[in-house]
Amino acid sequence: MTNETRTFLPAPDALAHGARIAGVRVEGDPHELPDPSTGERLATVGWVDSATAGDAAQAAHEALPGWSATPDRERAGALRAIAADLRGNTEAFAAVISAESGKRLSEATAEVGFSAQYFEWFADAATMPRDEGLVRPHRRFVVTRRPVGVVAAVSPWNFPLSIPARKVAPALAAGCTVVQKASELTPLTSLAFTEICERHLPAGAVNVVVGDGEKLTTALVDSDLVAAVTFTGSTRVGASVAARAMRSMTRVTMELGGKGPFVVTERADLETALDALLVAKFRNNGASCIAANNVFIHESVYATFVDSLKSRIVSLRCGAPSDSATDVGPMLRAAHVERLEQLVAEAEAAGCRVSRAPLTTDRGFFVAPTLVEALTETRLWDEEVFGPVCAVRPYSSEDDIVSEINGWRSGLGGYVMSGDAEHAAQLATRLEIGIIGINNGAPNTPEVPFGGFGDAGLGREGGLSGLYEFTEEQTLSYAR
Repeated sequence: MTNETRTFLPAPDALAHGARIAGVRVEGDPHELPDPSTGERLATVGWVDSATAGDAAQAAHEALPGWSATPDRERAGALRAIAADLRGNTEAFAAVISAESGKRLSEATAEVGFSAQYFEWFADAATMPRDEGLVRPHRRFVVTRRPVGVVAAVSPWNFPLSIPARKVAPALAAGCTVVQKASELTPLTSLAFTEICERHLPAGAVNVVVGDGEKLTTALVDSDLVAAVTFTGSTRVGASVAARAMRSMTRVTMELGGKGPFVVTERADLETALDALLVAKFRNNGASCIAANNVFIHESVYATFVDSLKSRIVSLRCGAPSDSATDVGPMLRAAHVERLEQLVAEAEAAGCRVSRAPLTTDRGFFVAPTLVEALTETRLWDEEVFGPVCAVRPYSSEDDIVSEINGWRSGLGGYVMSGDAEHAAQLATRLEIGIIGINNGAPNTPEVPFGGFGDAGLGREGGLSGLYEFTEEQTLSYAR
């Protein structure tokens, strides 16, 4: 198949389809999609119904025998071709990601490359030996792994390409077929991504549906044809999806919310810590499940660090995602702006010191980059912020902050800053958190497991663990 470059942004007056099922477009009922940077209409997108989700599951089910029987090397070749096609269409994908999500264009470009890495890594993983053996005096055991079946992949809006990629790539590598439930808030990227996958896969191996999130997810979870659900979203919704899946013993992988503690110890190199915090907090406009959320700064360096941090934050520039001078783009919707402004207002009313960057536009869904010295208890400290508002607090005892952080039971991502590697590792291993960046603000990569402790989720994405989420083990016991 050809890998020609194309554009994926529809004309504003055109109707973007609401599903792709076995390579066939399904239109759906029209819903307007706003441009976060202006508030004006970006596109009109079709929404499909629960019956269409059932059709997608049927298509994936029909494609399953052929794809699961495809030799590992051929599956790996298809994944590598998808990765190459993503890279070949980087500019077009970055444009649609940035337009519909508000992500800065440079970050959208990076997301395309990161998504391609998932397909490249799982292409390698697809051909790795997975069988295990054990010999006993009277028995020989062989443990094999087989594809679990049809996978429903439910993704959020904040990383509209890389999160679907890290779900679809391992499922395909394992020999499963997929129905994606795209976020109705950023559907254009998922539709384009599915079109790329279709170029290199049998019809029905990857499908996508767009529409009411609750209705479509429920339809897929309840389908007798769906064997596994991989979900990324809030803990509240994820718990509901998992409970529903358990009615039919449908297996689940859950990557849920987290509170992202960022600890600046007394032994930290403060410039390194500042650089890491700016990445961990403001990457993707602050809308990341592993964004730095609660910043603990040792009291001995608190004043110095906060003065420098304040200077860095108030100099951040809000603006159009396509402008290379922009540091922070818009929130996705007006409701997200309203929530963050309310949290900041409550903190300020409670006596917290607030410092904000200037906001030079009254169009779009922007929140000024903000520093809040959370010296009193506020909702801002207690909730996942998911935006460009940075809450900081001094601490004196590591035992106290370890107790507080582990008490949240929401350990997805975290950060430890210390110039003493042994000290950093000792503190990090005390934290019940799935992935921890030590002196860096971007700890994830496709080759390692990603997932959380406690309310932050079940299972892992990435690494061989991410592949095994889509397999079932079978043990053969031979007499000797």
